[in-house]
Amino acid sequence: MASKKGARIIITLECTECRSNNNKRSKGVSRYTTSKNRRNTTARLEIKKFCTHCNTHTVHKEIK
Repeated sequence: MASKKGARIIITLECTECRSNNNKRSKGVSRYTTSKNRRNTTARLEIKKFCTHCNTHTVHKEIK
């Protein structure tokens, strides 16, 4: 039996502050995983989430 490919895909969200700031105290980048519907949301997601390395709420953008 052939399996159907669904509309929902799993994406990774990465902190923009951690990625751009190289002279921080802690080394590392905050990442979250979530799912989105590729038919309804074709653009990349940008969600404000808590970053454990920055200890603040920052914008997390979708990476591959």
